Amino acid sequence: MLLKLKDLSAADVQNYLQHAIAPRPICFASTIDKEGNVNLSPFSFFNLFSSNPPILIFSPARRVRDNSTKHTLDNVEEIKEVVINIVDYDMVQQVSLSSCDYPKGTNEFLKAGFTEEKATMVKPPMVKESKIKLECRVNEIKPLGTEGGAGNLIICEVLCMHIDDDIIDENGKIDQAKLHHVARLGGDWYCKVDETNLFKVAKPNTQLGIGIDSLPTAVKNSKILTANNLAQLANVNELPLVDPAFNDDKLKNIIQYFSINPEDMEVELHNYAKQLLNQAKVEEAWQVLLALN
Repeated sequence: MLLKLKDLSAADVQNYLQHAIAPRPICFASTIDKEGNVNLSPFSFFNLFSSNPPILIFSPARRVRDNSTKHTLDNVEEIKEVVINIVDYDMVQQVSLSSCDYPKGTNEFLKAGFTEEKATMVKPPMVKESKIKLECRVNEIKPLGTEGGAGNLIICEVLCMHIDDDIIDENGKIDQAKLHHVARLGGDWYCKVDETNLFKVAKPNTQLGIGIDSLPTAVKNSKILTANNLAQLANVNELPLVDPAFNDDKLKNIIQYFSINPEDMEVELHNYAKQLLNQAKVEEAWQVLLALN
């Protein structure tokens, strides 16, 4: 299916994009107007764009249905400060409730059952229940259009962070396994980050990976190893050599039982290497594959 966005309604464009560009982190923004009225609202057009200076951007889009603007946008145009409260699973239902289009002047802290906590460097209050709070100065507001659905980039500089001690590890860093982030998808769909769906991907270091094009032909053309598996193998900075000290009983058994049939042995070795790669045991997988030489 090919979609030309100019041929679609604004509502359909929003629907397709929000389902496709996902998951999206949620900015739970607390702001205040010049009369001192507090507003609290979530936005999933949000991310980190710089660490030096520390810049976050979120975008309260104009409403598609009537082209009106959000109270958050109105507030930051008056008081150029915001607290971005990070959303986790423990608070997601309350966050959703706060997104109702309450009349201006309504305090969503009260409507959604959150606790106001005084910030240290900005006027808007923090959400006490959030495990990470970022006090920000609004550096710039950049409108992207004037029609319904048009975003308004609120470019924020983080002045300070508040992090619950409960999610800090022994090294003083945030423990990803203890912070169950929630992210938005399309429609009513959300997703939760927890221990059951966390995994690590080894980042290329300062030494370049050899690349899939440099893998041995038998490995590169494997009918068993996936493209992800090949990328794991190709992330080494040079082709490994056989390690005489590598001792693996399963490898020995494969060689013993399939040595008379090289094609079957290759299949078994590739299957075993794939198991090891799925466990992030790249060095061991290489030693298994090198047994074919």
